[in-house]
Amino acid sequence: MKKSVKNLETLVIEEFASQLRGDIVMPSDDDYNETRKVYNGMINKHPDLFAMCVDVADVIASVNFGRENDLLIAVRGGGHNGGGLGICDNGLVIDLSGIKFVRVDTSDNTVLVGGGNLWGEVDHATHPFGLAVPAGIISSTGVGGLTLGGGVGHLSRKYGLTIDNLLEADMVLADGSIVTVNKDQYPDLFWAIRGGGGNFGIVTSFKFQAHAVKNVIGGPTLWPVEQTEEIMKWYHNFIHNAPDELNGFIAEMIIPGPPFPESLHNKKFCGIVWCYTGSQTEFDELFRPVLALNPVFAHVGEMPYPAIQTMFDGMLPHGLQWYWRADFFKELGSELRAEHLKFGSKIPTPLSQMHLYPISGAASRVGADETPWAYRDSKYAGVIVGVSPYPKDADKITNWCKDYWSALHPYSSGGAYSNFMMDEGQERVQASYKHNYDRLTKIKGKYDPNNLFRVNQNIKPK
Repeated sequence: MKKSVKNLETLVIEEFASQLRGDIVMPSDDDYNETRKVYNGMINKHPDLFAMCVDVADVIASVNFGRENDLLIAVRGGGHNGGGLGICDNGLVIDLSGIKFVRVDTSDNTVLVGGGNLWGEVDHATHPFGLAVPAGIISSTGVGGLTLGGGVGHLSRKYGLTIDNLLEADMVLADGSIVTVNKDQYPDLFWAIRGGGGNFGIVTSFKFQAHAVKNVIGGPTLWPVEQTEEIMKWYHNFIHNAPDELNGFIAEMIIPGPPFPESLHNKKFCGIVWCYTGSQTEFDELFRPVLALNPVFAHVGEMPYPAIQTMFDGMLPHGLQWYWRADFFKELGSELRAEHLKFGSKIPTPLSQMHLYPISGAASRVGADETPWAYRDSKYAGVIVGVSPYPKDADKITNWCKDYWSALHPYSSGGAYSNFMMDEGQERVQASYKHNYDRLTKIKGKYDPNNLFRVNQNIKPK
């Protein structure tokens, strides 16, 4: 059993605090309850100690302190993890939110990013140079968690997953050493962190390949939820034959209110959120079949790339109740479409929704063993999220999510994108890495044999 910080002498903790440039936060501190909040308001964990790191030396000291005192360690970047795996009960939280920098190098269009940065900060820094790094769809997401899990988003079909654009990383390992990993240095570790999560060390900086993306053409189109089966069947044939420049994820949702027209409020829809990186003329021609389906709402136009990345931020602020379930899918067959209609018609709260992110184009052209992200042959990363501002809705959104997932799972590929998972147990972790799991366990055994970094979608050391 892991020890508690509470069992340590005050002098030991004071000595640790003296090694940090950042602060430590404990339950007796006034800001403790605020510090322990994460993006998912359903998570209510009580660590014994936060180490609020501001540089790599702080991270090294924190890892050594946790290891030497046999403490449970959680690592928090942006705090977006659905299952609350950036925080723990008892134990030590190594918080990276003070390690922030974004440096753009226009000589080779690379971007160096701190381990505590959020994606909105990266977009803000790269946009003036006409550059973007493929990421997710919410700008308040942490760079670290999203990257280490894979990174699916608006640019996936054109430029691949976030991990496909990772060139290098600085990592603090379980023994307190720091290494720089890339295709030439520690190539096994570099392979493992491109989808293997936070199992192998704490990444304090990432170096990404950025791409020429200044403005995009994007936005949502909506159809009444009753048309779900028709739209999904059409979408499956359309999106995977579209040019890589076009991305669009399909969703079931309720329109909760502004900025959408009042006539749409509190109604259920099947929607597609588009993002196109080509020219307006080409888009107009490409989009004709979409408009031919007579959406009841189409608000698609040119915008700066950071605008599409922040499109949903206002609807989904920090602190809502969240419950997540996910799977990969290869097809959208008639039985599956019928289940989507059934559960999409029973969305329990205005913010709950289902998304299917296309895995095709550039994202599908990476080999299934080139990174741990094993489902390159799946057509969709699917996720169901129950969301509400109100704790009283926790059971309602959780039950809808679980029932929906249970209905879809028989038609799935068997695993899930790890960034869309709650704390679901070892069997689900193994299923999500498929044939790459054994290789990951060997690398884990080499660099973290005692499983110091275990508050994550855990890969047990071999």
